[in-house]
Amino acid sequence: MACAAQRPLPPDDTAAHAAVEVLATAGIRRCYTVPGESFLELADAIDRHPEMTLVSTRHEGGAAFMAEADAKLTGVPAVAAATRGPGAANLAVGVHTAMQDSTPMIVFLGQAETERLGREAFQEVDLTAFYAPITKWSTTVHRADRLPEITARAIRIATTGRPGPVAIAVPGDLFGQRLGERPVPEPFTVPRPALDTADRDRLASWLTRAVRPVIIAGGGARGAREDLVRVAERYSAGVYAAWRRQDVFPNDHPLYLGHLGLGAPSAVLGALADADAVLVVGCRMSETTTQGYLLPESDGRTRVAQIDVEPAQVGATCPVWLGAVADAGKALSGLAQAPGQTPYRDWSAARRLWVESSTPPREITEHQGERMHPWSVVAGMRQTLPEDTLLTNDAGNFASFLHRGWWFRQPRTQLAPTSGAMGYAVPAAVAAKIADPERTVVAVAGDGGALMTGQELETAVRMRAAVTVVVFQNGLYGTIAMHQARELGRLAGTEISGPLDLAGYARALGARGATVHTREELEKALTEAVTADLPTLVDVRTDPEVISPTSTMSDLLGPG
Repeated sequence: MACAAQRPLPPDDTAAHAAVEVLATAGIRRCYTVPGESFLELADAIDRHPEMTLVSTRHEGGAAFMAEADAKLTGVPAVAAATRGPGAANLAVGVHTAMQDSTPMIVFLGQAETERLGREAFQEVDLTAFYAPITKWSTTVHRADRLPEITARAIRIATTGRPGPVAIAVPGDLFGQRLGERPVPEPFTVPRPALDTADRDRLASWLTRAVRPVIIAGGGARGAREDLVRVAERYSAGVYAAWRRQDVFPNDHPLYLGHLGLGAPSAVLGALADADAVLVVGCRMSETTTQGYLLPESDGRTRVAQIDVEPAQVGATCPVWLGAVADAGKALSGLAQAPGQTPYRDWSAARRLWVESSTPPREITEHQGERMHPWSVVAGMRQTLPEDTLLTNDAGNFASFLHRGWWFRQPRTQLAPTSGAMGYAVPAAVAAKIADPERTVVAVAGDGGALMTGQELETAVRMRAAVTVVVFQNGLYGTIAMHQARELGRLAGTEISGPLDLAGYARALGARGATVHTREELEKALTEAVTADLPTLVDVRTDPEVISPTSTMSDLLGPG
């Protein structure tokens, strides 16, 4: 039998290789992708580079979520790559997530060849226009020799000011063009502006004189956890975590007052509503964090100061008394060292209200039926999983129990999309385990989200990323079912098939699987999962009647 002649390796002086060298020099280490014909040389160059890893995923949506989670965890951008129209469309949800979550990401989009652009060529879409609303910068490269320059510019834009994704569309014929020997660019240093001394002193005096000062800390303060604790203690201020940024401040600290998430109990919000001084640090004051743009109240009684590295975010959604453009870490460090004495303020009552809201109610021990109460699932996780477990969580009503019931005591232990994108948890967990193999990583999802991107368990198996996936399977698109029941009094399209053999699904992908119906079965499955060499899916059968921490479906639907 004749053997085909071996093709020579592509040259190492192509536009693709030059762009990859720019990425590697900037410290970027991973690219997540579904390979496509319009960026063959780029994938090859990444795969051959000794400092980079090419991760092939099962869907572009999973690739984008992985790149977002990788960057959110490490603070260094990751690459997501996709081909033309369908691939770029699939990638878009994860890119939008990066935009709303202020996560740096470099997106390469293969495009139709130069000579065919503008003719509605195969899978051609105006990718620059498509990606413009969901990125910090979107562009198309038209000359191969400009690709390294554009890549370097993309990294600068993605990492400066408010971080975010950038998209580079490249006609497929440009990646393989030879550029010859080129100098390697110097690594780019992200500027970190400090807090002006005058602003620091004004803020310090204001916090010292306030009666009930509180801090709202967002993702921008995640890398400054110790300084945030020092500031809270220095000014005896209560601290709230912004939406899905619960690991920004230790939840077991006596100054932690709760999470500004969906369905936050009114009692927990009381200290924020009563505050006369609110310091916002590294937080864009999103709709959810502000409880529908209602808090802090703009009634003249409460003064708000905001520190953010991005000028456009200061005062964007909430009037501020003082706005400062500064890196959260440097600003907090300066505030912690400001001179002066602060009176003691007793936050124990406000903290007790949060602790009570995070404690599983007594009725879960009396819960009847063959399915678990969601509170019991979270309680079992708290009992079994290590304190420094990194949790990735999906969208869905199950998350309201997780957000209340899990205490984030250690730094960088939460990866969750503020965009509310379904399908995030499993790919995010896979990327986190690839980026930090020594961590215990647990994805938490509903059956809806788990079946959107659960095929990435195969990626986990292939990449030897032994994650644990906990699925709350209740046979509902629970969040929308709750809204329908509350607003319409009936359901439409939200009841999905179940119970499905999700453990069997995991085993079909090469992973481990377990089905549990009781707290004892759950704790046994989790204990085995976190020490296993393979990814494990734990299929937890939960009661669809328990739709939220404060409601049942019967209560919402009423007699019928």
